[in-house]
Amino acid sequence: MFEIDGSYGEGGGQILRTSISLAALTMKPVRISKIRAGRPKPGLRRQHLTGIQLTGELVDASIEGLEVGSTEIIFIPQKRKSGSFSIDVGTAGSISLILQAVLLPAVLAPEPVVFQVRGGTDVKWSPPVDYMRNVFAQVLGRLGPTVEIEQKKRGHYPRGGGEIICKVTPVKELKSLNLVDFGEPSFVEGISHCVKLPAHVAERQASSAEQVIRENFDVEVSIETESYSKKDDHHLGPGSGIVLWVDDGNGTRLGADSLGDRGVRAESVGMKAAEQLVNEVSRGNAIDSHLGDMMIPYLAVATGESKIGISDVTSHLTTNMWTIKQILGTTIQLEGEIGKPGILKVLGQ
Repeated sequence: MFEIDGSYGEGGGQILRTSISLAALTMKPVRISKIRAGRPKPGLRRQHLTGIQLTGELVDASIEGLEVGSTEIIFIPQKRKSGSFSIDVGTAGSISLILQAVLLPAVLAPEPVVFQVRGGTDVKWSPPVDYMRNVFAQVLGRLGPTVEIEQKKRGHYPRGGGEIICKVTPVKELKSLNLVDFGEPSFVEGISHCVKLPAHVAERQASSAEQVIRENFDVEVSIETESYSKKDDHHLGPGSGIVLWVDDGNGTRLGADSLGDRGVRAESVGMKAAEQLVNEVSRGNAIDSHLGDMMIPYLAVATGESKIGISDVTSHLTTNMWTIKQILGTTIQLEGEIGKPGILKVLGQ
């Protein structure tokens, strides 16, 4: 049984998600202790339970300690499964973080898998579902599997109520990835949305973002706007946000996002996302700051050696490196420091 210290590094949910995901992939049991030990509210939160439970269903796992506040969990995979699975966080817990836990074993499942997940689609401290759909899934596709995410309904903090359908076409093995440099920007696309707010909020976010982009790049810009403002709308609560992505001439893609908040002007939301995107491009590397830590587990189980250029080395990235080494023993080399661009070399299986 793998033994993982959940308090290592930043000691957050990242260690938990990666450990459970790799246990489900390798079909080997894992015990994670001291879960979120350094946080104001240690132990498992509702969204963590949901991610573990859904991953467990995919491998018919026996799970001990699956309750809010638990600081230790034992996860014992028993049988790989495919088919359709459904789960509801019950809060605005991030759907994207749940997908981070369950997609690694899913892309190597014996048959196609479909997930229906309800919760938060646009939540602080996690990638929006629009980013997962338009950036993460696109880059992951280079390794072989197909991940299609359909957003049925948006869900913002604190009420949640969002819903997605995620269809996974798995492969027998993942291909390695050599993606170091980002070339010249070719086009920028995006989605700006608002729920239970005036339509002009989404339009102003998009307009201010486009202005920043045009000031920095000579490219085609296409930002879709979505607004749901009727009182009888099926969404549970108000919110807004914007996700942007830029491609170079070789199909390499970087992303950025920003969420609206009470008292923050729509123009500021759009500008923040666009300035972040410009910064990502200026670093010259092919993997943006959100995506680096998310891709490492896939590269660790791919065939052969992968080499990627990361625009920003984060604590999430280094924590994931440590976790993967504990479970898989993978050779991972990082050239770079936290807060700066880096080159990552991963020797897969």
